[in-house]
Amino acid sequence: MVHVNETFTKLPGSYLFSEIAHRVAAFQAAHPDVRLIRMGIGDVTQPLPPAAITAMHRAVDDLAYRETFHGYGPEQGYPFLVETICEHDFRRHGLKVTPDEIFVSDGAKSDTGNFGDLLDTDNRVAVADPVYPVYVDSNVMAGRAGHLGADGRWSGITYLPCTAENGFKPLPPSERVDVVYLCSPNNPTGVALTRSDLAAWVDYAREHKTLILFDAAYEAFVRNPDVPHSIYEVPGAEECAVEFRSFSKTAGFTGVRCGYVVVPRSVKVWTADGVAVALNALWNRRQCTKFNGASYVTQRGAAAIYTPEGQEQVRRLIDYYHENARTLLEGTRRVGLEAYGGEDSPYVWLLSLIHI
Repeated sequence: MVHVNETFTKLPGSYLFSEIAHRVAAFQAAHPDVRLIRMGIGDVTQPLPPAAITAMHRAVDDLAYRETFHGYGPEQGYPFLVETICEHDFRRHGLKVTPDEIFVSDGAKSDTGNFGDLLDTDNRVAVADPVYPVYVDSNVMAGRAGHLGADGRWSGITYLPCTAENGFKPLPPSERVDVVYLCSPNNPTGVALTRSDLAAWVDYAREHKTLILFDAAYEAFVRNPDVPHSIYEVPGAEECAVEFRSFSKTAGFTGVRCGYVVVPRSVKVWTADGVAVALNALWNRRQCTKFNGASYVTQRGAAAIYTPEGQEQVRRLIDYYHENARTLLEGTRRVGLEAYGGEDSPYVWLLSLIHI
């Protein structure tokens, strides 16, 4: 008989955002006359930047002619996009990231969920609490999470409390962990880690040989000059951190799907015998086997947001969502709710509720 991968059977119910969508659909079906303002899932509402649309139209036309047709592309991403990312997001800011350390993908959700393929099941994983559910669920699927307790927590995962008392910032634990997921600006609390916050984590990771998986999907929303856009702004991070980026919120690519991960060649993991192995080569091997690359049309659209007109259009998009967050933050506080975030991110986190 065929045996199931029993780690999948440990997952409770459905994925969080699928469950939210199901409940919203059921509510709307039962109350068709109610105008519902949906704030439970962080999707975008505005169309793609015109520069991206124009570039994607041209890319579609390229596929219509033998001379400009593109079939399978490089699994790591087309050079026109990889080089642009490298120059704009890193070199321009004095960061020493090279093109062969950048891997274009179909989004940060896929990358953060898939990166655990490279890691043994006996690694101890730490996550912020509350947390983006992909970090936990993908480790449950991999067999690293242990057993689900009555309190809704997994025995094999270290939860880092994010409360009003600590500013909703996860702090390095007193015990050693092997892998930690950090999201800054954070989904869902909307709070960002400062340079000193990240420096403490980098020091911890270097001391304990811990791998930091740094989700920077919302870096475009950062306004505070003391909040890094990249963890590589912190000295030593290139030795212990992998960074995930996304075009979903930056340029509205939630439906188009495009992102990338930075895997520095200097980041190492170890075999059971203590032999160091470079993660960059392992991730490249994994992608070449399990991923055929983001589409040519998508990557042309992503490259266009780095043009001068694309950057201006993206800035207006970010301003629009920032204004939404500001309105929510001020409005919820005005009616007596305890709310956080909304300043370096598009998210507002409500800590208390009132009865109307």
